Amino acid sequence: MESQQFDLAVVGAGISGIAAAKFYLDIHPNCKLVLLEKDTSVGGVWNQSRVFDTFYTQSPFGTWEYSDMSMPQPPKEDMYNGVFKAKYTSRYLESYIDQRVYAGKSIRERITYGFDVQRIMKEDGGWFISGRDATGEHHLKTSRLIIASGLTSVPNMPTLPNQEAFENPIIHQKDFGQSTVLSSPDLNNVTVLGGAKSAADLVYDCVKAGKKVTWIIRKTGTGPGFLVSADSRISPQTIYALSTARVVSTLSPSLFNADSWWNRFIQRTRMGRKQSTKYWDAVDKAVAEVPNFDDRGTDVRKNGFQNLKPLTAVFWQNQTGGLINRPSFWDTIAQNVQVYREDIQELQKGTIRLTNGEDVRSDAILCGTGWIPSLGFFDQELLAELGIPQPLDQYPMVQAE
Repeated sequence: MESQQFDLAVVGAGISGIAAAKFYLDIHPNCKLVLLEKDTSVGGVWNQSRVFDTFYTQSPFGTWEYSDMSMPQPPKEDMYNGVFKAKYTSRYLESYIDQRVYAGKSIRERITYGFDVQRIMKEDGGWFISGRDATGEHHLKTSRLIIASGLTSVPNMPTLPNQEAFENPIIHQKDFGQSTVLSSPDLNNVTVLGGAKSAADLVYDCVKAGKKVTWIIRKTGTGPGFLVSADSRISPQTIYALSTARVVSTLSPSLFNADSWWNRFIQRTRMGRKQSTKYWDAVDKAVAEVPNFDDRGTDVRKNGFQNLKPLTAVFWQNQTGGLINRPSFWDTIAQNVQVYREDIQELQKGTIRLTNGEDVRSDAILCGTGWIPSLGFFDQELLAELGIPQPLDQYPMVQAE
């Protein structure tokens, strides 16, 4: 692919990248198009290298499918209250890229796998892309560019004090599906870091595999995220419908909401604010009713289960939420997991020392610590020129006239 010229390059072959490529090929079937995918399969968070048998979607069946091809219904044993095992989304996407053919060439045949985009620059009215794969460095030019690298491409791996002394595996959730953590008889004591949905999945799956699990949520962070149970009185279908409904977005004050009569009513009148408060109170109640943080027994309190209770109401949350789609999740955690709300002072060989002085024996550390922005291939000046949001301290300085 050295120094090739394309009409369109799409960075990322997840759901959005595939949709963008398909839409463009519908209009320009004879164009020269390439999708640059860092992983070894399509799908982003749903790709085959990331999913594992107990990994479920957070959205109801029918959500992640394209309008021109229906997804086959998973068997009942692989569905839970409307959500289903993620491997069926992976299979669907793999089938889709084979069946969409333009000018004798499928979408799959236009994908370059294992290509890590490292730098993108504007050049001569187009775009210059440089990156690496297993064979070395490559360069290409394209007239048009679509970035579809998503929010779950680059793992946020914490740097832990004295990490080199630990000597045991430290694995991000992205690589969990390809690891041997669940099957290895040598990894009995597992520690999970993080307070959001991915950490919750890791904890539950390790407990069910017979591991002794410790869950650590750092004290200096924003605390545990709000986790809504799929078996709560609000169904996953209702949760998804509410989260994507335009009218619900008006219940949160935002500069991006239009200055309409409805927004003025909801946010600037006593009656409107009362209705908004009633809605958010109902959400808080739905989040808290299944885990029942405050009314469990003494043994559960000793396990630190209450450390999973969000520090603020959902309205004020600065942590990511998620849908708990595992049967008896909260009872499983309450009875089997030690939960700490502490920072890590340092790692030692096979041990994690917390800032409260306790030592936690650990054969492996799993990081459900989220992701960092995937736009590192743009320099700061180009990000600012394109109007892409970035931290204020990273904007290039402009000399005042």
